[in-house]
Amino acid sequence: MSETVAFVGAAGGVGTTRVTLECGRLLADDGADTAILDAAYGTQGLSDRVAGRIDPDITALCLSETPLEEGLIDLPGERAGRLSVCPAHASFERLARAKRPAAAERFGELIEAAARRFECVLVDTPPVATNPAVAAATEAGSVAVVCDGERAASAVPRTADRLADIGIDDSTTLLTRTSAHPDADVAVPELGSETPAGAPDSPARDALADAVEVLTGIPVERPESTGLFGNVSLR
Repeated sequence: MSETVAFVGAAGGVGTTRVTLECGRLLADDGADTAILDAAYGTQGLSDRVAGRIDPDITALCLSETPLEEGLIDLPGERAGRLSVCPAHASFERLARAKRPAAAERFGELIEAAARRFECVLVDTPPVATNPAVAAATEAGSVAVVCDGERAASAVPRTADRLADIGIDDSTTLLTRTSAHPDADVAVPELGSETPAGAPDSPARDALADAVEVLTGIPVERPESTGLFGNVSLR
């Protein structure tokens, strides 16, 4: 059985791509084969995490019958499980075509294909305003609304309304750049440098582990506390 999660940004620049990637790393480190698919065509932030050629990218897969496996890129690192990503990296013209309804339907099929091959599938999803974002949110088994603490009061309810419009009434509120917030189901503190935030000595590890467990139901092994971990707010 696969767990699929759409990490839906409530606004731009809230850290959705980074949180999605860090949760994927944590799952793979703990032994769960994990795939990350990119629905954030406009920013293409996931492609920045990949070295070398990206061909085909996720948009090319959505515009053809090319199998998902041909677009997957395994990220380097010693992990107990596989961590593969399929980023968006395309011209504006192809991005526009990949946002059409038929291509978005194909995106949903790719999520299904990933779920058959991986234990966990995470989708880096932009604000719900495009066909691929709708496909990601409706195909996923669970949805995390990602926002920073400062914009949560306005952006999270707006996103909840949009999700309700497409039939999704239950989601998890994951707030970034805060160690506690009254509106958070899970609060993730500032992730800082590019060093993996799920590393055992990272102050964000417990928060990310909580996010993984709340969203997937998969328990994550935690190192013994050394007093370095920040507080996590769970409602």
